[in-house]
Amino acid sequence: MSAIGFEHHDHASCIVSTLARAEAHCAEKKLKFTPVRRRSLEILLREHRALGAYDLLAALGKDGHSAQPPVAYRALDFLVSAGFAHKIERLNAYIACSHLGHDHTPAFLICRDCRAVAEADATAVETRLSVAAQDAGFQIERTVVEAEGLCPSCQENP
Repeated sequence: MSAIGFEHHDHASCIVSTLARAEAHCAEKKLKFTPVRRRSLEILLREHRALGAYDLLAALGKDGHSAQPPVAYRALDFLVSAGFAHKIERLNAYIACSHLGHDHTPAFLICRDCRAVAEADATAVETRLSVAAQDAGFQIERTVVEAEGLCPSCQENP
């Protein structure tokens, strides 16, 4: 699994296929994929960058959905718990999962200039960290791997 987010791809196809996988997952697990939840995921997919809850709320409001903060927070909580989105702790923001439907350990590459975020596989990092924790007698409950730097576009256009 490689990094996704800084490379060119068929964006429209990406959105359609990911929404279809999310709908299938919800049907299989009997989860309610409400119009607000679906639209929230679509917005995150469309943006390909980290969005805060209020950014999402503004986009939902333009679509005629309720502009009350709990609407966005409930949708984001659902998307994260279902594995459709990730919270970027460094930015207090959210992105759509680039590897929806695959068991993975994500790492996030965050552009400090444009806020673009690429999701990469951090399984090797998690494995090494688990060994170090085990050697120290420590039990890991949650791991977040985030790296900040410049994306290829921002490196080319300083």
